Amino acid sequence: MVVRIPMSLTGNRQLREELERLERVERPEIVKAIEVARAHGDLSENAEYHAAKERQSLVEGRILELKDKLGRAEVIDCSKVSTNRAVFGTVVTLMDLTTEVEVTYQLLGPEEADVKKGSISVLSPLGQALLGKEIGDEVVTKTPGGMREFEVIDITASSIK
Repeated sequence: MVVRIPMSLTGNRQLREELERLERVERPEIVKAIEVARAHGDLSENAEYHAAKERQSLVEGRILELKDKLGRAEVIDCSKVSTNRAVFGTVVTLMDLTTEVEVTYQLLGPEEADVKKGSISVLSPLGQALLGKEIGDEVVTKTPGGMREFEVIDITASSIK
């Protein structure tokens, strides 16, 4: 069974752009760097050659990873999701019941999650706890700092597609 990876249209486009850049720009540059390094002679002590080969390995690994993720992507238009409940793509505003501080997160896939930019993965502990919740529901989740309690105070659609 193939495990699908939820992804926004924007996240899918960004991964496709990264893949294209790696395949069309990075890969040919690395091949040239390897050729230049080989021309310098003895490969056993050639730092340029070893650095280029290591970079090639990293790029090829990332290309394989991107192809796998894009092949398993379940692309969702976040601007068209229902806001009755917290689901992939919605923007959820929470009240931390301990500190009484409001926080807002968009629920996205693991490739797109970035807490500093206000998004969390639907696969994270908080993301999983939020899925299916409605305004007024309380959410208890384990965080690195211990158990935290939140109340869902708003759910909106994202302007991100």
